[in-house]
Amino acid sequence: MAGEYTIWHNPRCSTSRFVLDALRAGGVEPVVRDYQKDPPSVDELRAALKVLGIGARELIRRKGTPHDELGLGDPSLSDDALIAAMAEHPILIERPVVFSPKGSAVMRPKEGVYDLLPGGAPA
Repeated sequence: MAGEYTIWHNPRCSTSRFVLDALRAGGVEPVVRDYQKDPPSVDELRAALKVLGIGARELIRRKGTPHDELGLGDPSLSDDALIAAMAEHPILIERPVVFSPKGSAVMRPKEGVYDLLPGGAPA
């Protein structure tokens, strides 16, 4: 992921579309990965969490997912269990996630994308 921009993207999500459009408007043509059609593996999720500097719980999306049905709110669940759930049910992955030479982040709030653009925020 180093040296290029990659977005874990959900084309049905307005926030994800905003971030992708902002990257392109900022002169970046990222590698676009529809993470639901091409889900990250357990190893890729572990690597992403390390790069992002967050725990598995911080990457889990609750709204519109099987989060509650799967009992993922249980505080005793390990990161390994949460990562396995995200690998099996990629809809659980919060979106969008951008990996860039300037840093990597879950784009919540979406305006955080401007911090990752080569030229910064638009004038």
